[in-house]
Amino acid sequence: MTADNWLMLAIFVIGAGSLVGFFVTKTEGFGRFTTSVLLIIVVVTIASLLYVGGKLDGNVMANVLFAVFGFAGGLFTSKNGS
Repeated sequence: MTADNWLMLAIFVIGAGSLVGFFVTKTEGFGRFTTSVLLIIVVVTIASLLYVGGKLDGNVMANVLFAVFGFAGGLFTSKNGS
């Protein structure tokens, strides 16, 4: 196996482990935070696999990461509206 294959396998294992850990530790139901964290885990895992596989350009991957960090930062610092 090449280094790219090992890297893809490692990213897949980390992503799958994150999803398993997410569902094991989450509370009942899907609220704003639960859905958002699930979305972030899935997007980062899929984008990382595509980047390692050569299907995603480095600039696009950087934009995906900036969007994820911005989304997560805005999610946890926003005020609950009425």
